[in-house]
Amino acid sequence: MAISFEKAFGIYPQSLQIRAQRAELIAGNIANADTPGYKAKGMDFKAALEQASSKQQTGMTRTNEKHFDVRMELNNGVGFRVPDQADTGDGNSVDVQVERNLYLENSMQYQASLQFLNGSIKGLRKAITGGQ
Repeated sequence: MAISFEKAFGIYPQSLQIRAQRAELIAGNIANADTPGYKAKGMDFKAALEQASSKQQTGMTRTNEKHFDVRMELNNGVGFRVPDQADTGDGNSVDVQVERNLYLENSMQYQASLQFLNGSIKGLRKAITGGQ
């Protein structure tokens, strides 16, 4: 009997990929905190995850190694964040404290997704080896 890894792992691989993209986005905001005119970017995680799950359910597969893997293009959901603070005069909308908190929250959620995925892998390994 064949094991469907997409069913076994669920949405966790896509969740990890989106969390990694979100971490890069937040890190970019922090890095540009002193750049005049820089606008903080944010990601709608729910929309990106829904997009990823809908692409997963379409059953699209790569039939040739030269084809683009469209399931990996998760750039939708990225936009500019509405600033919580008044303009400081240089046009920069990054609030470093908010960005650090978002980065920490995203990191914890990434770790949780990773633990769920590891649990799924351990369960599959146990099923394959018979619990040895």
